Amino acid sequence: MQTVVQIEGQPNKGRVLLAHGAGAGSDSAFMQQLSSGLAALGLEVIRFEFPYMQRIRVEQKRRPPDRQPVLLDCFEQLIDTYYSPDIPLYISGKSMGGRMASMLMEHPKVTAGWVFGYPFHAPGKQQPRIEHLQALQKPLTIFQGERDPMGNRDEVQNYPLSDAVRIHWLKDGNHELKPRKSAGCTQEQHLASCFAVIGAQL
Repeated sequence: MQTVVQIEGQPNKGRVLLAHGAGAGSDSAFMQQLSSGLAALGLEVIRFEFPYMQRIRVEQKRRPPDRQPVLLDCFEQLIDTYYSPDIPLYISGKSMGGRMASMLMEHPKVTAGWVFGYPFHAPGKQQPRIEHLQALQKPLTIFQGERDPMGNRDEVQNYPLSDAVRIHWLKDGNHELKPRKSAGCTQEQHLASCFAVIGAQL
């Protein structure tokens, strides 16, 4: 099955492969917001879907995500396909897609990466998914809500992560980076701050 991609923007400052989370595809409202914001920074954004999500669309039947080797193989094939020696290539993703991106950070064709809502542990579980984050050499920025149930600020600040991993905390944000009304800020403001951080890195 050929990977479906959606391309937005021009590669004036680089190209980014943007992967979706476990439950929603590349056309979700959140993914569209990410794509538009990144494209506005001068990046060519390539949103893609993993094989299981493409099968969901064809069969109109929900199914669990592919196993990790399949997800990583799909992502790596796209790195090889869209790499150009004169254009910096970034990898990024929401939740599960961001986790897969973080596991490919040391790929020789990758410049840096960004994750929106990293699943530091499975919902309701305590076992952290951080082994590879302890040894990263290339810069990875994680945008994380302070009350994310898959890794809140109190938990994550105690994890022994590589100095190459930077966490940008978003006030009262959940796994979608969305704060409660009482926080006095909005998801849109949080996303704007994410794009400002990324823009400064380009």
